[in-house]
Amino acid sequence: MPESDHSLLIEAARQGGAIALGFWRQSPQVWEKPGLGPVTEADLAVNAHLRAVLRGARPDYGWLSEEDPDGAERLSARRVFVLDPIDGTRAFIAGEESFAVSLAVVEDGRPIAAVVYLPAHDRLYSAAAQGPALRDGQPIRASDRVELTGASVLTTGHMMAPEHWPGGVPDLKRSFRASLAWRLCLVAEGRFDAMLTLRPAWEWDIAAGALIAERAGVQVSDRHGASLVLNRPDPQAEGVIAAPASLHAALRERLGG
Repeated sequence: MPESDHSLLIEAARQGGAIALGFWRQSPQVWEKPGLGPVTEADLAVNAHLRAVLRGARPDYGWLSEEDPDGAERLSARRVFVLDPIDGTRAFIAGEESFAVSLAVVEDGRPIAAVVYLPAHDRLYSAAAQGPALRDGQPIRASDRVELTGASVLTTGHMMAPEHWPGGVPDLKRSFRASLAWRLCLVAEGRFDAMLTLRPAWEWDIAAGALIAERAGVQVSDRHGASLVLNRPDPQAEGVIAAPASLHAALRERLGG
């Protein structure tokens, strides 16, 4: 029986994570990518391994990775790998633990298999389109919070500026993690009530985490409340809001939706 996409991503993520740990806290070489931030030799090594493993197993799938040139051929593929070899590269460079390997398979604009692996924690989140969200193989579930005041939200301080909130800045408990994929997973497991970013978000940062969050009962949308559509010619979403339905509605109302 062919290996499922879900199982394939889990094995690939663990292998990629092991490669990343070989460079972590070892002063890897760093370059700056114009408009995209830093990239390290670890990002490139993990990406090369994932490309060999994933495309070797599914040569007919399209490919969208932060560390490879984009091409129009992915737009005509039925299924596409969408991945960030190291999400949270700045944290990785700083020797922090909050970086992740983020892998997804997208079909018809929607993720159908997803893995977010945190090598420094040896923590693995995963989901398939019709299955539960899992952390280390155990089901997880989002918060059931409905009250906006006092909700714990993962976002940057800049996102709480008054100009973003026509309905009034809500009284939230704000926290932050470097990896956008991990932020979505932390909402999926109920450790935080919501996450949001109002900036354009690259698909490779959000594809995997979005499916994991949705399968845990989280409503995930762009900043305007529209469902995320992936594998677009310009692979960016107009921000991301992820929260249980009632909380999602309250956030959207304050944001002027």
